[in-house]
Amino acid sequence: MRTTGIIRPVDKNGRVVIPMDLRKQLNVENEVDSFEIFTEDDKIILKKYEPSCIFCGEAGDTLKLKGHNVCLDCIDRLQKIKNTINE
Repeated sequence: MRTTGIIRPVDKNGRVVIPMDLRKQLNVENEVDSFEIFTEDDKIILKKYEPSCIFCGEAGDTLKLKGHNVCLDCIDRLQKIKNTINE
């Protein structure tokens, strides 16, 4: 982990502003992107959220299925399983 030298206060509602330069660096778009929040000891870690497959955890091409992300590979595997059941 490297320091940016940037210090931001926490406002009365508990919010911290992420500087525009850092948002640009990470390709974070306002009102589009989200962050996952992790903790480690006394650290709060923000990671740009990428939807991942509920089955294998891959963050590649995913589709929403009843509110869950499923990757194309797992969809293919599920189709093969379905085909073996129907035989």
